[in-house]
Amino acid sequence: MRVDLTSFKLFVAIGEELNITRAAERENIVLSAASKRIADLEAGAGVALLHRHARGVSLTPAGRTFLHYSRQVLQTLARMEGELSDFTAGVKGHVRMHAIASAISEFLPHELNGFLERYPLVKIDLEEHVGPAIVRAVAERTADIGIITENTPAEGLERLPYHVDRLVLVVPDGHALADRPSIRLTEALDHDFVGPHPDSSLLAVIMRACMETGSSIKLRIQVRSFDGMCRMIEANLGIGILPVLAIEHQLASGRIRAVPLDEPWAARRLFLCMREFAALPVSARQLVQHLTAAVEAPV
Repeated sequence: MRVDLTSFKLFVAIGEELNITRAAERENIVLSAASKRIADLEAGAGVALLHRHARGVSLTPAGRTFLHYSRQVLQTLARMEGELSDFTAGVKGHVRMHAIASAISEFLPHELNGFLERYPLVKIDLEEHVGPAIVRAVAERTADIGIITENTPAEGLERLPYHVDRLVLVVPDGHALADRPSIRLTEALDHDFVGPHPDSSLLAVIMRACMETGSSIKLRIQVRSFDGMCRMIEANLGIGILPVLAIEHQLASGRIRAVPLDEPWAARRLFLCMREFAALPVSARQLVQHLTAAVEAPV
């Protein structure tokens, strides 16, 4: 069955107008030529696509199927033309990204700066959210790209490896654990903890680790931001578990110390998630490719 773009456009017009005469006028085709095109389509398909009536037409089941795919073909071609024109004029667009706090603190500032230097016509809306909210936003198309941890369920989404987020035990300078070369979680659980907010993926990791060892954690206070957690730890309100790269500035002050955690879960893998990479706008695909190019080697 051979079909050209004119026939696709004509059939979509017929499906919307339910009248061959009006569809032919809309597509600037003489009525006889339009009728011949439809006859050729039906001959090629070997099945009727239209029911003819005195005042118009209706679609047969085969016609509804042909209309569906005709629209898909035209939409794909329009998207292709738009994206090719983006490459001609320079990639441009609007990318909506949701990410967990550690990705925003540790990796994205430098990487987005490099991306926007290369593609200055792209606008990025970046929002911080917890993992389940990110997955929901991507699934519901309110975000194009998400960054989540490996333990965040993301059924139905495409995932690509991103960085490894390394967690450490953070204690006040002078604390009894401050000079340890490394530590197991169970060795620290006798102390009070400053924890992240209840919905955070970081707290979920900590609570899961405690549950697996049959231990409990004494959360003395919970704080939403990493900086806030560090300030509470400085004030001797407890110790905490935080991504080491996210608190480099606070560690440089010397008022808190980072003790490596001797735990497999302390190296959290992060993932980029999206509904389907191939279906993303060109600007979002370029951003995903830029971010994945910076992925760390596996640990």
